Amino acid sequence: MVLDLSVGTQTYVEDCEVCCAPIAVTYAVEDGGIAAFCASAG
Repeated sequence: MVLDLSVGTQTYVEDCEVCCAPIAVTYAVEDGGIAAFCASAG
């Protein structure tokens, strides 16, 4: 999974590379690093 750290906060749905099930991804970037990350079955 590749995250775009140029975006402050992002939420999106990505398909699993193995089984194609949706994954809800939410993350926040602070000072150029990941401050929060959550991935759950979508």
